[in-house]
Amino acid sequence: MKKDIHPKNYRKVLFIDNSNSAEFVISSTVVTTEQGKAKDGKEYPLFRLEVSSASHPFYTGNEKSLDTAGRAEKFKARVAKAKAGKNTTK
Repeated sequence: MKKDIHPKNYRKVLFIDNSNSAEFVISSTVVTTEQGKAKDGKEYPLFRLEVSSASHPFYTGNEKSLDTAGRAEKFKARVAKAKAGKNTTK
């Protein structure tokens, strides 16, 4: 194997999702300044997340559905109005 190509700071890190307090202990090289105690009782370097797979709507199945039909109809109405306005100025 090649020497000196692997990161020196590879260790277990506690990731906490700020939105729902979900915890993950994953090996990482992320730079941290805090220490935290995981559910297993061990202390790890702590990194806080705004969004994770535990809170992201795509993974949780709580996606918001948009009214695309209504939006499309509004767009078509604006286009028709704009075309009608061009025809009257000629």
